[in-house]
Amino acid sequence: MVSAVANVIEIYADIWCPFAHVGLRAARRAREQLGRSDVIFLIRPWPLELVNAGPLDPGVTARHVRELREQVAPDLFTHFDENSFPTSTLPALSLALAAYEKDSATGEAVSWALRDALFESGRDIASAHVLEDIAHAFAVPASAPSDAAGVIQEWRRGQSRGVKGSPHFFCGASDAFCPALDISRIGTGDLALRANAERLRTFLEFCLSDDEARG
Repeated sequence: MVSAVANVIEIYADIWCPFAHVGLRAARRAREQLGRSDVIFLIRPWPLELVNAGPLDPGVTARHVRELREQVAPDLFTHFDENSFPTSTLPALSLALAAYEKDSATGEAVSWALRDALFESGRDIASAHVLEDIAHAFAVPASAPSDAAGVIQEWRRGQSRGVKGSPHFFCGASDAFCPALDISRIGTGDLALRANAERLRTFLEFCLSDDEARG
């Protein structure tokens, strides 16, 4: 996998996390606006099914998708299908790791493709057929469904670094949890969400400043 070096921003995230889908899209858009196509997003696995000792609930995720669409991202989750929600993301996360082993551009491209397959096309990314399609499209060897050792290793590394959740951004000694969104709960238990493009841009600009400026 790509090492954490200059012009690399590390992001711990899971594929089926809708907040990460919004946050990563926002970060990619901000990178384009800053004219920094040279910067690599190294998207590391943060497998929520291991963090939470169980898979995400499709119904709860569908509710969060509705909240995100209604409050901050009306252009995303276009064909999300609760009935096709995966039972695991470990095989998909393994595929993304294999793509980064090929090169950083392929790693990013596969990371986007997996999230788009789930949230924008309504595909089950736990399906071997879906994973084979994506692997073939980017000429990446498909990992065996049971080959999660690399994902677990990355998860352990994230634990040692103090990852709070999905997505968590790191650059050098600085980090920010979910910088693209302000998230709070209201009295009914629903989420109040607000996009925070200024905080995200400030963090990215800091990350992309020279080493002396970042200290």
